Amino acid sequence: MPVSQTVVSKSDVRGTASGVMFMAFFGTVWADIGIGGLKGWGSIYLLILAVMIGAVLFTSGIALIKGSRNLSNNTSAYSSKNVGKWFNIVFAIEFVLIIIAAVVCNSIGHFDWFFPIMAIIVGAHFFLLAYLFQVKAYYVTGSLLCLLAIVTLLFVPLEVNLGKHQVNTWWLLIGFGSMLILWATSVVILSMGRKLLGMAQNE
Repeated sequence: MPVSQTVVSKSDVRGTASGVMFMAFFGTVWADIGIGGLKGWGSIYLLILAVMIGAVLFTSGIALIKGSRNLSNNTSAYSSKNVGKWFNIVFAIEFVLIIIAAVVCNSIGHFDWFFPIMAIIVGAHFFLLAYLFQVKAYYVTGSLLCLLAIVTLLFVPLEVNLGKHQVNTWWLLIGFGSMLILWATSVVILSMGRKLLGMAQNE
């Protein structure tokens, strides 16, 4: 949401906090996909690290919500839109497309294509969220996710050998790449939320 609003409501800050927590959670999910690409190589340690980082970001979102408890419930231009309804519609469409992609990829015997295609679907849905929430950072997030998936599909071999250990390169790059993109977005949105909270407290 634009941080230039003159009136910051509780819903503005909490909407931003929700974005932080969503990015933290799904970034961790993508990390697990990347870890799966390693096929057991250092998996447990990387998983613990990913969960810890995701938890820190998620907790930061919760802190924003707690910090907004004493703010007014004034309806702003942002919150006056029926964003909840449209967010649910966008999320439902994304979910259905991901399910279809999984079924199709599995049925044609190319399930390894699924995660790159899923990254494109997730990236595309960020363009809709950018328009819905008026968050320009989401355009960057969506572009990076789509670019990562397309470059991986076109130019990266499916598997490589690291010494005697074979890894799934697509899962590795898509998983960890998407993780970094979403966590970076979470940090950006967190910064916006803290700025909004500071503006509200100084009003």
